[in-house]
Amino acid sequence: MNNIAPKLSAKEYEKNFSELKPALTPIAAMAEANRCLYCFDSSCMTACPTHIDISTFIKKITSGNMKGSAKTILSSNWIALTCAKACPVDVLCEGACVYNDKGEKPIQIGKLQRHVMDWYVEKGMPALITPAQKNGKSVGIIGAGPSGLACGAELSLMGYDVTIYDANKKPGGLDTHGIAPYKMKQQDSLNEVKMIQKLGVKIKSNVLVGKDLSIEELEEMHDAIFIGTGLPKPTDLMISEKGIKGVYDALEFVKDVTARKWKNVNVGKRVAVIGAGNTAIDAATEAKRLGADEVYMIYRRGREQMSAYDFEFELAKSDGIKFYFHSQPKRIIGKNKVEALECIKMRIVNGKLKPIPKSEFKIPVDMIIKAVGQNIDESFLLKIPKLKLKDGTVIVNQKTYQTKNPKYFAGGDCINGGKEVVNAAYDGKQAAHGIDQWIFAKNTK
Repeated sequence: MNNIAPKLSAKEYEKNFSELKPALTPIAAMAEANRCLYCFDSSCMTACPTHIDISTFIKKITSGNMKGSAKTILSSNWIALTCAKACPVDVLCEGACVYNDKGEKPIQIGKLQRHVMDWYVEKGMPALITPAQKNGKSVGIIGAGPSGLACGAELSLMGYDVTIYDANKKPGGLDTHGIAPYKMKQQDSLNEVKMIQKLGVKIKSNVLVGKDLSIEELEEMHDAIFIGTGLPKPTDLMISEKGIKGVYDALEFVKDVTARKWKNVNVGKRVAVIGAGNTAIDAATEAKRLGADEVYMIYRRGREQMSAYDFEFELAKSDGIKFYFHSQPKRIIGKNKVEALECIKMRIVNGKLKPIPKSEFKIPVDMIIKAVGQNIDESFLLKIPKLKLKDGTVIVNQKTYQTKNPKYFAGGDCINGGKEVVNAAYDGKQAAHGIDQWIFAKNTK
């Protein structure tokens, strides 16, 4: 029996993965910008993790100063296009808009930021900030994700020679490989990479630090090193899947879809996604849009404990995803390939989740996608002398982002356990200033 969902036409794929939030027209953008009250001490600016001067960039749209608006945005956030499209703006900047208190629709800050950054890309990403003269110092960055790119951009403008080493063929980290196509196109992330390269940042792809380039070689070449490796290792399900075909890691699945090579991605007819975070939602909705007949989300806790945002949950429901709450995967059934997933019902006893005896049930599926979390690569990080880890994250000084090994700094998911792109962008920029202060202090002793 064929357990692969039939392929759709190219037109159907493009329709299913078209943008959920289309761009504003120039007229609509001008009208929306003119709604802004330009608040003093703006609550939206405070709510943005990178603290973009939102009122100012919007004001410049109304005066037709698009270049000035782009400069205002990029002065705070080097990953601004991705953030405009993929950030949970309704719980960040737009969630803090004063219009909410008036019972009115908040300013569409995300769409206005996208409007400006789309304009900037279309104009060829002209230079906006004059870099300082080269200072003769070099910084190596491990990982070309949002934190590494932001760190590299900021350091380059301060006069540093910057080289980013990335294990992937295409740089950009999760922005390039892990964001659903209906949120943003892969090319958006690659355009941001090009922008940062135009600042003088060098990127060496297909380089796995610790294997292709040793820690000793890296330290010898650079005055300081930034770690922005994210969370590359999927969390184990703790149930046997050895030798059974049809079990995938969520990021592996999402990465294939993000490349928009639809016909190369096989999806089952009945798919189970284990987990309830934003990545799990992406995997589930993508599976359905690729042609799966049924998609189930399996989560051992309840709806109120889901880490996915409300709008992600509503998206999944609108796509017909079925939810099994308080259900713990127990066993994958199948000799050579997935035939079913056995789960057991859970309940809370004295504040702790406990399985309900004899409550096992089976869900007939032919594909399982694991989305129960990601972890740092300890095997690589433990090779770095004096570096300290705690609870699956790299320990850093919260102000300078310096690790216990003074030559190393870190930011992004590897220090926070997995937050938003905008948090990684902030970490990278702040770490760049921490690196600059440390190198300056070291050279003035």
